[in-house]
Amino acid sequence: MKKLRAETRGDSISNYENFKEIFVERTAVVKRKTSETEIEMDLNLDGEGKYDLSTNIPFLDHMLAQLAKHGLFDLKIKAKGDVEIDFHHTVEDVGIVVGEAFKKALKDKKGIRRFGSAYTPLDEALALVVVDIAGRPYFVYDVDLPKEKVGEFDVELVEDFFQAFANNCGATLHVRMISGNNLHHIVEAIFKAFAKAMDQGTRIDKRIKDIPSTKGVL
Repeated sequence: MKKLRAETRGDSISNYENFKEIFVERTAVVKRKTSETEIEMDLNLDGEGKYDLSTNIPFLDHMLAQLAKHGLFDLKIKAKGDVEIDFHHTVEDVGIVVGEAFKKALKDKKGIRRFGSAYTPLDEALALVVVDIAGRPYFVYDVDLPKEKVGEFDVELVEDFFQAFANNCGATLHVRMISGNNLHHIVEAIFKAFAKAMDQGTRIDKRIKDIPSTKGVL
């Protein structure tokens, strides 16, 4: 538990002793093994944007690096999958594990801001991502992309990743493409917006003393 972690995420803490009641270490280790994939993940929500990624899918590693760097999450993911068939099983199962890790690291969600949103551009591409870490999985994907590839990566798998994340994190997630022509730019803008939205939604706010819901539970 470190005072510096909260301060680097934009929350100035004048009296850390009063605040630390809700500021606990928010980390998770998740493992998943099926006949198709084997995945291990370490997550620190209050990190510095460090990452160590090896999914055997270079474009997926590149996108997960955006999540770490721009969300200030420390991510370590090692995945083996049947990529000789295609990338679908690995991408979807990585989405499952990332969702489970965030859910586990958030614990009872006490003190979090809960909602997050971000517009992120990359040259001609502009993406909007909005998240509500409400415990209710719901996913809206308003992104009109052709069924083409970026390198060897089928861009339709981006939807599968985020659907798996929303279901397993228990988050309401809206992803919208505002503009764009270059497929790489569009997908990367989406992941950067996702990172910023999750940074906002998972961040501890010292003004919030309990669960951010009138129901008292998320």
